[in-house]
Amino acid sequence: MKIPKILFLTTAHRHDDDRIFYHQAKALLEEGYKLKICSLSSEFQGTIDGIQIESYAVLERSFSEKKKILEKITSEYQPDAVICSEPLAVIAAKSIRKNKKLSIIYDITEWYPSMRMVEQFSFPLNILHAIKFFLIQLYAGFISTQYIFGEDTKKFPLAYFFPLKKSIVLPYYPDDVYISQRINKLHQNKITLCYTGQFSEEKGIGNFFAAADRLRKKAPHLTISILLIGGSRKERDGKYFSEQIKKYQFENIKIEKPTSFETFTQAYAEADICFDLRTLNYENHHCLPIKIFYYAASGKPVIYTNLKATRQHVDVSKFGFLVDPENPDVISECILKYVNNPQFYSEHARNARNEYEKKYSWNGIKDNFITFIKKSLA
Repeated sequence: MKIPKILFLTTAHRHDDDRIFYHQAKALLEEGYKLKICSLSSEFQGTIDGIQIESYAVLERSFSEKKKILEKITSEYQPDAVICSEPLAVIAAKSIRKNKKLSIIYDITEWYPSMRMVEQFSFPLNILHAIKFFLIQLYAGFISTQYIFGEDTKKFPLAYFFPLKKSIVLPYYPDDVYISQRINKLHQNKITLCYTGQFSEEKGIGNFFAAADRLRKKAPHLTISILLIGGSRKERDGKYFSEQIKKYQFENIKIEKPTSFETFTQAYAEADICFDLRTLNYENHHCLPIKIFYYAASGKPVIYTNLKATRQHVDVSKFGFLVDPENPDVISECILKYVNNPQFYSEHARNARNEYEKKYSWNGIKDNFITFIKKSLA
């Protein structure tokens, strides 16, 4: 019996992306499939944990050049199914469908077109480019044979334009093997606040600092430690971050570089509360900040921006608060609810882990994913 071959194609994600490599690919490998991952965002050729990798750091090249690379890899590998993360990957996979029965599964995890794709253009060119990218997204949806949606809020527009195509919602739930559980008890007059990810205004590092500053003014007796894990990708973000550091001059602040996926939850083990205070805008409302599941699995209460996607997918009230990210007074009051009531904090910390185990674990949805891929091959 022929062993099915599955190819992952992605332009924007690395070959060792947590969703693609650590969850989807490893789950299919356990089922006996042959796996290959191709990324245009990272450089690696070889095999990792039984998964073949052929990836090149060529994201800055032209559309046609990148398309040729993906088409060449697809043609040489001759997969039975291709799982694509972006429209370009879908379009490239189409190249071998004339000569081979092929399932093209579009895994939609990003809001497309994103704001960053059009922010470089001034009005009205930004509108014209947004329309162009939107039409490309529809074309990719037309080519695809099945869809995987990272969350319900990503279903628009493809599920509405092509309602007869088979699809599944596959959230970003973590596998417990990658979780370091650490449920803390609050120390008297001491708390550690944690922010991970991009140090940028849009992602909310300024909102986080403003809330911490308001907290220290309200509770001068409280020793506030700040743990930052991440970095700035763009020069302007680095400048903004430096200005924020200079503005607030926190005494107890630790800045760590991004960690590997396997050690991510260990890196913030000392944190008492984890934050995501990204800007309120249309795109963010439709994008679920996925680290909330890792924080919950670790036993960490959270304070998050009150986004539509988060409200729709997670009952945060069991282990945290949803807030207006630009209201440091309210955010600091949320923190003080924990500080002034350690028992309430402990309840939320336990709830975080319990909610993960009951609702947000990869093991709870892995079989749905495998079954969906099997049916796509039939």
